[in-house]
Amino acid sequence: MASVDVISGLFQIINPPTILSSLAVLLLAYAASRITTYVLTSLSEWNVLNVFGLNRITVKMLIPLLKFTFYFAGLYYILAAILKIASDQLVLFSGLFGAGLGFGLQGLFADVVGGLLTIVERPYQIGDKITMGGHYGEVKDIGLRVTRLVTPGDTLVSVPNGSIFQNPVANVNAGNLEMMVMIDLFIDPSSDAQKAMQILREALLTSQYIRLSEKHPYVILIKDFPFYKRIRARGMPTIPVMSSSSRPM
Repeated sequence: MASVDVISGLFQIINPPTILSSLAVLLLAYAASRITTYVLTSLSEWNVLNVFGLNRITVKMLIPLLKFTFYFAGLYYILAAILKIASDQLVLFSGLFGAGLGFGLQGLFADVVGGLLTIVERPYQIGDKITMGGHYGEVKDIGLRVTRLVTPGDTLVSVPNGSIFQNPVANVNAGNLEMMVMIDLFIDPSSDAQKAMQILREALLTSQYIRLSEKHPYVILIKDFPFYKRIRARGMPTIPVMSSSSRPM
């Protein structure tokens, strides 16, 4: 009976001014989200952040968190202030709304929850190279519903956040600013695999572009395929140092 009273009360409250006020709040939340995204994205590229112990990935991870905050604050304001729903009615309305989501909008609800879990548990973050939903690329944005990746072919892919409940997520660099490079060498099955591995090992040990230490070891793996063998070498690249003459003006 209480649920019927809440629903009938909502129909009495909803009118053109209420609808316009609600749209204004949602537009304000959207504008705040867009402005925050632009400001933090620009700020993340400043080298002065290193002075404060911050980096590009740390700053950009604030973007999805603030997006969720703006939209949920706007929704709460619409329900509590504009529609004037009391706290007990708000709880009941939330239950009815959740039931509606469960029956009719399961996919959308799963995507929103997946986005929230991504913010809390951080299986990946902006700037990471991940494989998600069968797509590989760099995470450019974590939204309310989708995560946007840019593939090596410069293609923007939007993957639903709910994919984390169905498929594993492979993270290459896991929040670090550096990642290992991979070199594949394919040889004939009858070729000397040990000799090929030795050549790759010498290339890694003598290359000025590979950083080797106890913290950054190299890895060489071999795998047999029906018509060839694949030898894969992995190493950590050196960090380029720009000279004063090569720095952009």
